[in-house]
Amino acid sequence: MATAYQNLSDYNFDSVPDASSMRIGIIVSEWNQTITERLLEGACNSLERHGVKPENIHVERVPGSFELTFSARQMAEHMALDAVIVLGCVIKGDTPHFDYVCAGVTQGITTLNLQYDIPFIFGLLTTDNLQQSEERAGGRYGNKGTEAAITAIKMIDFVGRLKK
Repeated sequence: MATAYQNLSDYNFDSVPDASSMRIGIIVSEWNQTITERLLEGACNSLERHGVKPENIHVERVPGSFELTFSARQMAEHMALDAVIVLGCVIKGDTPHFDYVCAGVTQGITTLNLQYDIPFIFGLLTTDNLQQSEERAGGRYGNKGTEAAITAIKMIDFVGRLKK
């Protein structure tokens, strides 16, 4: 559904499982840092609001969005995590660089989800301009970081229910 029809931060609080025992990694891009730090804040606040202990939220920063997939894999391989959230922001420019970065990260996250037994959550903004990014990083359309955090909690719960 298009963001114009749904706020990224709107959800039923009671529909989110207890997250008090969850360990979650977050990889955040430093590129477009004013946006990505707001995404990170939304994610961390949401995780804590649903019971994730601050010491169980592991945040690492990488230079750009293309580095998100490698870093997410490294985090999954070297830490005992229940999920990894990737947060970034790619704003369309005058060259096809935008298309390559967005496609690479999208395919990379899909591949990680198929190769590992934990969910990798896609929190990459792919926008036409800075205003659209601001609107999705705590602005009028909510915060993609919040959406990514809630998705992580629900997917961890999903995997846990299947393993029982």
